Amino acid sequence: MKRYIKFIDIFIILLVTALTFFAAYMVYMKPQGNTQVLIRGQNGEWVYPVEAEETIIIPGPLGNTVVRLHERKAWIETSPCDNKTCISTGAISEKGQWAACLPNNVLLLIHSSQEDEFGYISW
Repeated sequence: MKRYIKFIDIFIILLVTALTFFAAYMVYMKPQGNTQVLIRGQNGEWVYPVEAEETIIIPGPLGNTVVRLHERKAWIETSPCDNKTCISTGAISEKGQWAACLPNNVLLLIHSSQEDEFGYISW
């Protein structure tokens, strides 16, 4: 019994292939806007492009937290908190990643400029 490929079979294969490539483009290739590092502390908020090379001192209730931006990464370098969990979090570099020093009220977040600032994080 022979089976032949019909026109509808070819159409479905091409449609599924096209949808797969479209989905991959939307997820991986679509420009996401300007990626930024948002830093929120007790005394305000700071916004830097992810490409910035900066050392930022953020005052908090326990003392100063030092945040470093270098080679498209951000991390908490030093903090006056007791357990230093924020330092051991390490560098963040991808959109949606965050690091926080909760005892000193400091939050780092990497996001796209097309999103609302801290739109999905409550402090």
